[in-house]
Amino acid sequence: MLKSLFSGVSGLQSHQVAMDVESNNIANVNTVGFKYSRANFSDLLAQTKAIATAPQGQLGGKNPVQVGLGSTVNSMTRIFAQGSVQNSDKNTDVAIQGDGFFIISPDGGNTYKYTRAGDFKFDAGGNFVDNNGFIAQGWLRDPVTGKVDSTAPIENINIPPGLTTPANATQEVVLKANLNSGPLVESYSPAYQVASGTTGTTPAVDANGYPIESGDLGVMFNEVGEAFSLQSGQGIWASFIASTTTSAPIQSGVALGADTPSSITFTLDDGTTKTANFTLLAANTATQNAAIEAAAINAISSVTGVTATVDALDQIVLTNDNSNAAASHNINISAVTGSPGFAAGTTSTTAYRYTYNPAGPTTAAGADKEFTTIASLREALENQAQAEVAVPGAANISVIVNDQGKLELTNPDATSYNINLKVTGLSGGGVTENTRFTRNMEAMNTVLQAGTAGKSFSQSFNAATHSSSIDVFDSLGSKHTLRMEFRKTALDTATGSTWAVTITVPEPATIDTVAPTFEKKGSIRFNNDGSLATYTPPNISFTANNGSAPDQQITLSFGTANKFDGMTSFDSKSSTSGISQDGYTGGDLVGIRIDQSGTLIGSFSNGRSFGLAQIAMAKFTNNEGLSTEGGNVFIQTANSGDPIIGTAATAGRGFIQSAALEASNVDLSRALTQLIIVQRGFQANGKTITTSDQLLQTLIGLKN
Repeated sequence: MLKSLFSGVSGLQSHQVAMDVESNNIANVNTVGFKYSRANFSDLLAQTKAIATAPQGQLGGKNPVQVGLGSTVNSMTRIFAQGSVQNSDKNTDVAIQGDGFFIISPDGGNTYKYTRAGDFKFDAGGNFVDNNGFIAQGWLRDPVTGKVDSTAPIENINIPPGLTTPANATQEVVLKANLNSGPLVESYSPAYQVASGTTGTTPAVDANGYPIESGDLGVMFNEVGEAFSLQSGQGIWASFIASTTTSAPIQSGVALGADTPSSITFTLDDGTTKTANFTLLAANTATQNAAIEAAAINAISSVTGVTATVDALDQIVLTNDNSNAAASHNINISAVTGSPGFAAGTTSTTAYRYTYNPAGPTTAAGADKEFTTIASLREALENQAQAEVAVPGAANISVIVNDQGKLELTNPDATSYNINLKVTGLSGGGVTENTRFTRNMEAMNTVLQAGTAGKSFSQSFNAATHSSSIDVFDSLGSKHTLRMEFRKTALDTATGSTWAVTITVPEPATIDTVAPTFEKKGSIRFNNDGSLATYTPPNISFTANNGSAPDQQITLSFGTANKFDGMTSFDSKSSTSGISQDGYTGGDLVGIRIDQSGTLIGSFSNGRSFGLAQIAMAKFTNNEGLSTEGGNVFIQTANSGDPIIGTAATAGRGFIQSAALEASNVDLSRALTQLIIVQRGFQANGKTITTSDQLLQTLIGLKN
């Protein structure tokens, strides 16, 4: 009978412990990072009244006869289920999604404690602490490498108040852009245009002292961005004065003595011939015969380009002013019969071919010309204009390329001749006329009297261009604008296109040892599929000349050869899709945020952001083996296993969510239900004691 009393007492004690556990769970329903516990009941050793016996013969076996002696709580289980994550308004709050613990230390890292409560903050000393004042452990940024090394030993996370970052000199500029390879461009600049800030420089000049344009005229564009696309042999006819040839006086019929059949054969520019046939009559005067001859010549002028007039001395004056694009452009008499007054072999040249030759120009006066660049075309025109003067070079006739990319003709010297410039298209002999180039040059057609202030202009010649700018920083954090201008200079149908590269910085900064020192030139070449082939320069040596470190090496990263990861040249609009550099000026810390890997990212007043530290996390083999110390803190025990320390979101550790806290995982509805169950168990065990007491009273009453 007494054993039933002891069983009831043990049941009361066990349920009292369960009540304590559930009360603690309910008390911590709002404790950040709290993990609820469960009391595990077990029965006590039973009293055996009869042991079990095996079956024997015809007699069956018997089960043991045992009486239980009550219950006890033999263990507690802490449930580490994930608590709900609640957003907060504090950017240093962190919650763990998944397994793992924050590591904190009360003594500078000599001993470690562990917590799921991520309510961290910075104290007055810049320590990253929890509500107990324990300092969170992790890794700090290496001031030399600028990196956070998560393989190093963990230490106190400390970010000094008033942290500043020193200036970092630019070491690399990365550019990703497309340079339009098509026949129609929107971004272009006049040939010869001098970039701003180049005052006082001495560019390379041609034989007449004019700046040399390195760009191939064959890849230039007109005023609306249409490509000339000049092919070898295409060009123009140009003349500065009309060609004239005067015959001997034409004879009268009396002088001839009889009717005289005559002819003049002109050899055309393409090598074919055209003949004017006429008869000088015996009955005519010299003037009448001259008129007959002139009329015959004029009848074929649409083919020969030659017109004839009769002067006061009855001489035939032949003129070719290069005004008829469809006719021949010079006077070439290859054969005569009768008495035309001209001799075979008579020539008078005024118009010359100016043809495109990408291999290299011939610009001498008095012969057909070749040009490659606009510089060689300008020189060829000027040489011929000056050669037409009685004393070549005596007059100051000039042809320049102005800042609008136009050829500009002037005739200021009174000792020169009256210029009658005529430009016509060039075709024939297997060469088709390049109408865009002809149209650009025909704009120069004009009459310029000697010694006048008048000028003649072509339309603009433009090069496809594109520019990108970015600010780079010196060792003092001073900002300097680095400008990169690209200008199309050549095209090879087999290998691709070439663009000139001009890199400039504002004076007094320098990037080259050769004047102009604030400018450095190079080139960039593309393959015929638009990918990058090669480029120069690969880097520049920048000196700001303001007291900062000299010879600052800046790498120019335009992409990988034969790939499309940087500069490209497709038939699409020239544009910069990305440009960056790694330098910055000094700045003060203005804010901190935490990413999913637990990295504390500092934002500085200079616009830069980088990791200052990283929160370490620990994972245990047996979380339930940890021992709690209160204050949301766990410590390692012999049954928890050693902590496996690493970064968040790796090796089974959960990731970190910033500006959030993990709520208690206590389910209040479950806890209240369990409370009722414990209450009823406690009451039932109490009833066991009172009932046993009544039985004892009856037993005692038997004595009386």
